[in-house]
Amino acid sequence: MGSLDTNPAAYASFAADVDAFRPLDADDVRSYLHKAVDFVYDYYKSVESLPVLPGVEPGYLMRLLQSAPPSSSAPFDIAMKELREAVVPGMTHWASPNFFAFFPSTNSAAAIAGELIASAMNTVGFTWQAAPAATELEVLALDWLAQLLRLPTSFMNRTAGGRGTGGGVILGTTSEAMLVTLVAARDAALRRSGSNGVAGITRLTVYAADQTHSTFFKACRLAGFDPANIRSIPTGAETDYGLDPAKLLEVMQADADAGLVPTYVCATVGTTSSNAVDPIGAVADVAAKFNAWVHVDAAYAGSACICPEFRHHLDGVERVDSISMSPHKWLLTCLDCTCLYVRDTHRLTDSLETNPEYLKNDASDSGEVTDLKDMQVGVGRRFRGLKLWMVMRTYGAAKLQEHIRSDVAMAKTFEDLVRGDERFVVVVPRNFALVCFRIKPRGGGGAMGEVTAEKANRELMERLNKTGKAYLAHTVVGGKFVLRFAVGSSLQEEHHVRSAWELIKKTTTDIVGEAK
Repeated sequence: MGSLDTNPAAYASFAADVDAFRPLDADDVRSYLHKAVDFVYDYYKSVESLPVLPGVEPGYLMRLLQSAPPSSSAPFDIAMKELREAVVPGMTHWASPNFFAFFPSTNSAAAIAGELIASAMNTVGFTWQAAPAATELEVLALDWLAQLLRLPTSFMNRTAGGRGTGGGVILGTTSEAMLVTLVAARDAALRRSGSNGVAGITRLTVYAADQTHSTFFKACRLAGFDPANIRSIPTGAETDYGLDPAKLLEVMQADADAGLVPTYVCATVGTTSSNAVDPIGAVADVAAKFNAWVHVDAAYAGSACICPEFRHHLDGVERVDSISMSPHKWLLTCLDCTCLYVRDTHRLTDSLETNPEYLKNDASDSGEVTDLKDMQVGVGRRFRGLKLWMVMRTYGAAKLQEHIRSDVAMAKTFEDLVRGDERFVVVVPRNFALVCFRIKPRGGGGAMGEVTAEKANRELMERLNKTGKAYLAHTVVGGKFVLRFAVGSSLQEEHHVRSAWELIKKTTTDIVGEAK
């Protein structure tokens, strides 16, 4: 036991101490936040000049910062100094306009302000009563976004006629959206098949294209599905690597004939690897034959569907059971923010609801409110709805559409530049703002030509990333190593895209020249 436990008088001295610890002193809050805001301002002003990918080695930070926690306090300026001198040099700068890897992690002044205010309020909105405004603002923001996406009213929390059967919730990531819908689909399939408890889970099967994000297969395991019953359906160039409904039907029918229970199909709008789009309507028609749940993962490309010219990619969505998209990828809303919509919230809450005595209240018992804890894995939750609402309230639909269209136009510019250089090939048709390209094999291809081309493409990516002037990632499409050029960082402008292309051309010339 510590000395305070054996010396009650020590408590009195703390109470009387005019310099007692006050971690939320209003003057300190103002002072610290002013310094933090100045740091953020300077960061955005300078990030373009910083190496996108840091040249640090694993463990570097442990050598720069003390290994033991400090026993006494220090001025806030000390932490800010260490942040600048030790942490920033080791950051991969996703905010850089020279970041073209993975998918963008977009941000905006409105989102940052919303996140700051939500963090200051620090509400824990597990029930409506615990945070009425936080709950209702999240519901409103979700319904606004549903309207921008022109989702059917069956996915909305509120309709013109009152409360709908469907609704939404903001989660941290797509992984969570997949997991909770897999659990709901699992339970529904077990009930449908007359299983006693979970005894029949070994008969349940799930389906997705081989281009589906790897997190889906992880979520399936977490939800208890037998790995032997997780079907990864091969795709090819003939469907631009989208899911073939005929193959899906063939596999699902074979499983049903074998006494298995087709349970869940995941369709993707904008795959991570190549931005392939699965045909939602046709997939839903196949799944309906087996009463299987259909989920649409539109994490990245869903944001583009606020523009009428891209909305057709969601055609058929009225026949699916759930859809998720992540404004933190492409809709200027900082991490984390994944919006999950379900057509029937009861199918989700039946599996996820918790109702301990200490959370019971009249509002929840009335059935007139949404308790968002019952649509997620955990109970506690952050005030994520504020930043999403602030983004839409501040910028409006027109500016958000302008943002999407500008990124797509820049990607098309890059695609045209690649196609104009005979040394390169665009590997798959460009969807949205991602271009997949590579150096062509020389000498007409063949096995040796392909080996040389793969080596050249790997070398190109490695050299580009080492310069610190651009950062690209890769994938494998059709068995070939491919470079991905993802436009969309919030600070990006066309001259950044053109500068990256000039660097790519020069580096390729050096590589080809060295190979001769």
